[in-house]
Amino acid sequence: MGETEPRRRTSPLKNLVAGGVGGACLLLAGHPLDTIKVCLQTQPRGTCSQNVMYRGTYDCFLKTVSREVLKWHNAPPIRPPAHFAPRRNWVHWLLLCIPQGLLGLYKGMAAPLAGVTPMMAISFFGFSLGKQLQQPDPNNPLTHTQIYLAGMLAGTFTTVIVAPGERIKCLLQVQSSAGKRKYTGPVDCVIQLFKERGIRSIYKGTMLTLIRDVPSTGLYFLTYEYLKKFLTPEGRSVNELSTPQILLAGGVAGIFNWLVALPPDVLKSNFQTATDGQYRGLRDVLRKLIQEEGASALYKGFNAVMLRAFPANAACFLGYEVAMKFLNWAAPDL
Repeated sequence: MGETEPRRRTSPLKNLVAGGVGGACLLLAGHPLDTIKVCLQTQPRGTCSQNVMYRGTYDCFLKTVSREVLKWHNAPPIRPPAHFAPRRNWVHWLLLCIPQGLLGLYKGMAAPLAGVTPMMAISFFGFSLGKQLQQPDPNNPLTHTQIYLAGMLAGTFTTVIVAPGERIKCLLQVQSSAGKRKYTGPVDCVIQLFKERGIRSIYKGTMLTLIRDVPSTGLYFLTYEYLKKFLTPEGRSVNELSTPQILLAGGVAGIFNWLVALPPDVLKSNFQTATDGQYRGLRDVLRKLIQEEGASALYKGFNAVMLRAFPANAACFLGYEVAMKFLNWAAPDL
């Protein structure tokens, strides 16, 4: 599985642009199911399925879309106004309402979108830096352990940007599902959080973000790199993989990433959206969650996460690879 092309040196500027493209693709493909995931993870506790707000991924999807239609039309979403009584106008009404409802699944996307370019740039650059630190000679292949450690470094680097972005995103998504509007948008959310408890409030949940992202990002890049080499025919370059092969490698990497990341992500979402003083720390969140809902609570939103993981991360790596190929063609010496 040797490479036929010489290795290129890491370009921070290229990683910035390509990482931003990949991150934007990830968000556009995966944010709707991320909204559902957060709503499922942070919904009020119930003693049975009839007492919880959402009974599952599909139920959460229907109620979120229905609620946004209700807000848009200011009428019960199950029936259109009287003047839409003819059958053909029912269809017209649905075509107007459904896009408005689907927009509700993109609540809170502005905050992560604003940070996605530097975040993904740091992530891919951190991974490249981690590989270079362990590989004085680029002709010597890295072991799986070294690739995993390089990915862990990337996860550490991105926490500075990811933690506040996740905090704002989760608060906006939860207020949308609850039907209460405390924040008018990401900027207003940051201002109110800062006024309430300063910068610490904005970075609430940073340790849980580290616990989630460091090991899972290591596995993320390890899986992607392994599958790229596995899918590359003998004597060909990994840079010659087809689009379906890149999508497969990226999608599977996303699934493995979230298998590790989901339990700490559930704890993080609950901690970041809780009122001040509700939890004393990581152990308190874990103890109360298991005490009230059992160990299965650590995998709340599993279906939504797995449905999102493959297409979102496949889109991310495809966007990144396409952008890097274009940049290497347009500016090979950059």
